[in-house]
Amino acid sequence: MSALASVLAQAREREHRNTPVVVGEDAPLVVYFSSVTRNTDRFIAKLPVRSVRLPLKTTEPAPQITEPYVLAVPSYGRPGGAGSVPPQVVKFLNDPVSRAHLKGVLGAGNTNFGPLYCVAAEKVAAKCEVPLLYKFELMGTDEDVEKVTQGLEEFWQASMQPRA
Repeated sequence: MSALASVLAQAREREHRNTPVVVGEDAPLVVYFSSVTRNTDRFIAKLPVRSVRLPLKTTEPAPQITEPYVLAVPSYGRPGGAGSVPPQVVKFLNDPVSRAHLKGVLGAGNTNFGPLYCVAAEKVAAKCEVPLLYKFELMGTDEDVEKVTQGLEEFWQASMQPRA
């Protein structure tokens, strides 16, 4: 069984049993927002990453992240894309310390939004001048989990290398 097939099998088992992922300290860190539907939360739970979920309510304090991370952000379908970035994500990224450690973005969305599919991730990546690494629909597929797992591993290793 390949390493990725093993990760997928473990992810399905974790989701079935609702058990957390156990990863090492050197695993990628993913900060994410997930609404009450928990679609993004379910996707992140399948990945072999460390993760921090942003609070559901903007009245709750946002965490301050002081190490490199990738942000996973869902989009919400509003006419013209206005308000597509969840206010909890805006609040979190308004902290200069947390924003300075952002290395890339993952987008969650619904293809029913047409051209506004994953628009929040596109906006965040452009505004923060970081790459948009991947887009997935709702809670993602096994193929999405495999691609993001592999892509994050490669991106994390490359971005953590000291620059000459």
